[in-house]
Amino acid sequence: MLKWDELETECMKCTKCELHATRRNVVFGVGNRSAQVLFVGAGPGESEDIKGEPFVGRAGQLLDDMLKIIGLDRAKNIYIANIVKCRPPGNRDPQGDERKLCINWLRAQYALLKPRVVVCLGRFAAMELIDPDFKITRDHGKWYNKEGAMFTAVFHPAALLRDPNRRPETFVDLKSIERVIRENCDGF
Repeated sequence: MLKWDELETECMKCTKCELHATRRNVVFGVGNRSAQVLFVGAGPGESEDIKGEPFVGRAGQLLDDMLKIIGLDRAKNIYIANIVKCRPPGNRDPQGDERKLCINWLRAQYALLKPRVVVCLGRFAAMELIDPDFKITRDHGKWYNKEGAMFTAVFHPAALLRDPNRRPETFVDLKSIERVIRENCDGF
């Protein structure tokens, strides 16, 4: 198994799918590489592609606010990654073949991290990591035990920017995440 730096170096050279042809940067991930909590989105947008870091645009600012509500911080106690590491053109959703070709990078990050809690940000991450039939409007906030790790999904911060009416139920989900982290992770 590759170590973190080796894995990141290899990922930066990836040309497995067509997304590499239009990317500015590979968006590998950010945060504490010893974290017990992993947040996963679908893929980088334009701001993320420019900076090379996940969730740095408006949705990232909202995510940081959401994390703060429950005592989390991307630099201290969580790790953030995406299903695909390169921006899909026009910020479209990652296609099935792109997700399939890129998922092993996330699996390797997961194996190194060994998180106890995984939070999927939006439907695509949840469909990939929890259940292919996952419906975010129906299943957000539900918990799934997968091989000893607790998984859940919340509305993607970009979706909350488009539909602020989802914020109250997302607050309930965040408080549930806070509780599950306290029950399953050391030092919280």
